[in-house]
Amino acid sequence: MLVYFHGGGYTIGSLQSHDCVCRGLCVEAECIVISVDYRLAPEHKYPAAIDDAWAATQWVATHADAIGGDPGRIAAGGDSAGGNLTAVVAQQTKKEGSSPLVFQLLIYPGTEMSCSFESHETFGEGYRLTKELITWFYNHYFAPKDDISHWRASPLNAQDFSGLPPAFVLSAGYDPLQDENKAYVDKLALAGVPVKHSHYEGMIHGFITMPGAIDKAKEAISECALELKKAFTARV
Repeated sequence: MLVYFHGGGYTIGSLQSHDCVCRGLCVEAECIVISVDYRLAPEHKYPAAIDDAWAATQWVATHADAIGGDPGRIAAGGDSAGGNLTAVVAQQTKKEGSSPLVFQLLIYPGTEMSCSFESHETFGEGYRLTKELITWFYNHYFAPKDDISHWRASPLNAQDFSGLPPAFVLSAGYDPLQDENKAYVDKLALAGVPVKHSHYEGMIHGFITMPGAIDKAKEAISECALELKKAFTARV
């Protein structure tokens, strides 16, 4: 089973906007996909989305048998803001010692909220996800008093990466988030976590939701599905 969290800067996105991704992963990875309709900002600020993501993951672990799944083969995944939620859920699962995830699928995830990496400057204009739009998203999601450096906001800042589930990280070449994606891969690898990184050089942030228009989006969904299938098969 894959618990999936959609992207959208914590303020937009829905079950419908990411239906093509979830259906593709369901068919090609041959798994049950639980797409989570978590609460959105600005009505529901940080950490509401995290609380919902965590609650949904726990529910799936508890009710796996009832929905036809295997409680020993649960993965979490998501894109952009949903990738951030995936990374946070993986960290929280480890910290709480609850049912461990077998895999984390991180599609151009937000991992560090300060926007201090060089790629934010290099690709912050003209490539769909702009610096202005990121600021708009974060200002709606976070309150001024929130500590955005905390690992529940910025999972790249977690103290301990050891023992996290194996990961597949996908990044895009014209994406402001690509440097923080690569930094997350490096931290996982340094901690001994099995991680594969696939970089789609000519793509923009959000491209995976466009399989009807971009062939690389179809390719990316297939690659994600293949990595999921490998993770599930390894646990049989």
